[in-house]
Amino acid sequence: MSSEAGLRAYQFKNAFLPSGWADEVGVEVGDDGAIVRVTPGTAPDGAEKISGIALPGMPNLHCHAFQKGMAGLAERRGPTGDSFWTWREVMYRFLSQLTPDDVEAIAAFAYVEMLEAGFTTVGEFHYLHHDPAGQPYDDIGEMAARIVGASASTAIGLTLLPSLYTYGGFGNAAPTPGQIRFVNPTDRFVTLMERSRQIVTALPGAVIGIAPHSLRAVSAEQLHEAAAIFADGPVHIHAAEQTKEVDDCIASLGARPVQWLLDNMNLDGRWCLIHATHMTDDETARLGKSGAVTGLCPLTEGSLGDGIFNGETYLAAQGRFGIGSDSNIQIDAPAELRQLEYSQRLKARARNVMTEAEGESTGRSLYTRALAGGAQALGQRIGAIAPGHRADIVVLDADHPDLSGASGDMVLDVLVFCAGTGLIRTVMTGGKPVVREGRHFAREAIAQKYRSTVSRLARG
Repeated sequence: MSSEAGLRAYQFKNAFLPSGWADEVGVEVGDDGAIVRVTPGTAPDGAEKISGIALPGMPNLHCHAFQKGMAGLAERRGPTGDSFWTWREVMYRFLSQLTPDDVEAIAAFAYVEMLEAGFTTVGEFHYLHHDPAGQPYDDIGEMAARIVGASASTAIGLTLLPSLYTYGGFGNAAPTPGQIRFVNPTDRFVTLMERSRQIVTALPGAVIGIAPHSLRAVSAEQLHEAAAIFADGPVHIHAAEQTKEVDDCIASLGARPVQWLLDNMNLDGRWCLIHATHMTDDETARLGKSGAVTGLCPLTEGSLGDGIFNGETYLAAQGRFGIGSDSNIQIDAPAELRQLEYSQRLKARARNVMTEAEGESTGRSLYTRALAGGAQALGQRIGAIAPGHRADIVVLDADHPDLSGASGDMVLDVLVFCAGTGLIRTVMTGGKPVVREGRHFAREAIAQKYRSTVSRLARG
């Protein structure tokens, strides 16, 4: 393969393409980081050889980056039954101290770990907007700029999702002290979005959407208004994560959260419902047929005791899903997929649940569905080694002992259910290697800033 002037050319011994597995795959990348040409069965002919098995990088569709800094803080039993709601109080206490510098340092280290773990683009559900007193910074987009800075310094792709958060609970309840850093009325949120859009334009390939936090944090009127004002781009919202949330929603709005959204909003391909853990079979089937994506965060959902998603029914309805690292207690793309399947196995007391056809590889089913759902939810041309898509590529170590004798779809089964991130050797974003031999190019410097930050925050 002879590359045209201005193109970077790479050669992979084996690669997973939309058409399936292929050998001796040439990939040419333009200056904008997008793939120009993919040519299977070609001789290297001057291309840079990348050793290993090439896969599309996994989108991370749901992240609260700052929560990486509190991992481990909420693992002590309280005087009464611990739950999501008691965990939330720990989170509020932690974030009350955070400065913009802290947020950037924590986010950068989280993004390093994402890249090393197979995530190549992140959807940052960004609700930490203001200072500890709840006042906007002089630059209302200060915190958004820090997220963009962390993305730029690590070279991870970004969809920024500033969150609209106005109330402390259903019924337009007043915000609690722990929530004041999140809160904006609609008009100020519009100003925040305008500034955030300006900030994001400095980051090539970045996308901006909106994230009404939840039906408990915005009014029905606000949700309609925000969806109308921001008529383009992704819309993400937490929904039906907890049974208490479901009960409170019924009491306040007369319907379950997913039911209310299906009945009152035009759920389509722009929308991503985060968690959607507690749905009836009817809600599950309707959401599956809507064209929206469900954002599943199995490790966080397990950590918080949320419950188990209705995966089998959703899959039967051709529902679309992606995965996210959410609270970042463990940043690991294969582990999210593994936890998703294992939770379904425990629920159904069966094996290979998230597949539809006899003989289908569960690893491939999970991986390909999460690629497509994540790309849709983040509004980016990612998730495939194909022309027009950004060249975000994860390369596995073909010589790893756990891959001995493995080929084709078994590679994905070993990645998801056995070796995990131990297989990841090289990661490229926009056609440029950012992880080599399993380590991010800026890991040492970014890790040192992270250490200093969390040490000062006295995590212990």
